[in-house]
Amino acid sequence: MEKQARLYFIDALRAFAILMMLQGHFISGVLDLTNIDSSNSFYSFWLYCRGFTAPVFFTITGWVFTFLLLRNAQQGWKNPRIKKGLKRTIELLLWGYLLRLNLPMLFNGQINNSFLYPDVLQIIGLSLSFIILIYLLFGFLKQWTSSIFLVIGLLIFLTQPYYVDLTFPSLPPYIAAYLTKANKGVFYLFPWLGYVSIGAFIAYLFHATTRQLWSWGLGFMALGFWLVFRSSAFLIELESLTGMVLFRKVAYNNFLFIRLGDVFVLFGVFMLFNDYVKQGIWTSIGGKTLEIYIVHYFIFYGSLFGVGVYKYVKYSWSFIQGTLGALVFMGVCVGLVLLDQHYREKISTLLKRKTQ
Repeated sequence: MEKQARLYFIDALRAFAILMMLQGHFISGVLDLTNIDSSNSFYSFWLYCRGFTAPVFFTITGWVFTFLLLRNAQQGWKNPRIKKGLKRTIELLLWGYLLRLNLPMLFNGQINNSFLYPDVLQIIGLSLSFIILIYLLFGFLKQWTSSIFLVIGLLIFLTQPYYVDLTFPSLPPYIAAYLTKANKGVFYLFPWLGYVSIGAFIAYLFHATTRQLWSWGLGFMALGFWLVFRSSAFLIELESLTGMVLFRKVAYNNFLFIRLGDVFVLFGVFMLFNDYVKQGIWTSIGGKTLEIYIVHYFIFYGSLFGVGVYKYVKYSWSFIQGTLGALVFMGVCVGLVLLDQHYREKISTLLKRKTQ
């Protein structure tokens, strides 16, 4: 697989996902729900689209990191990507906790409750370590390792009714919160690790060149639409054939496979438009998603000091106000990161010239 074929559409997907996250956090944080008509088709469409942002991020995480592991000339324990992945895990864990820390409370000898519960950065970080673990344990299987990732992903999705309400009273709350929704974490390993596993599975299979992207794109879109519109009926059929009630339980709350379908449709669309996102701001934004996430957290939620936009305007704006505000908010967050990158590059170039 050509390096460019991956970078263009995947970085564009990452850019799209981070922009969706920015507007989703902003609008949902400032929206006065008492003045919202939930039957409004535009609002319903926005609400639906907001739901596929996290699945896109987690699936891309598995895809990109696994691809980088496999691309390296050195495989196994000597693969330098293992060390980089573990360092990235630590970095994401630290940022995840730092962004939720409230310094005024800390100086008063208290820890804010939200600090103890993991958010998306911690779960993404641990997901990288999970990929490394599976890669090392089953690396001897070569390409068949992809089957391990696929099986893990499907099992996480299919067993969701069994673990969704599980609590772990014997574990410390800040550890249990990493596992399931019932333990109050903002994000948690199950079921989000399922998307990461399926992303890793795709990385093993995806060997398209730029000339073949259209066929991959159509294939992803076809599978995506099938998951969105037919996966529930298929699960009901499996229950009829096997007698396993679990399939029916999953079908009646089939958000995981449907959201995976949304992700695949987006993958297909961006593959088809690969030639149109080769240059420009898409790739710049896609390569700076962590930085943009950090900046947005400081501006909107007021990390460390608890003074952010959310504190002053939460749940008080109309949908139109929220939409306009979100556009400004996205521009500010992205602009600050890209300007910082631009001036860092200029300073670095000047220093190099002076030292030559």
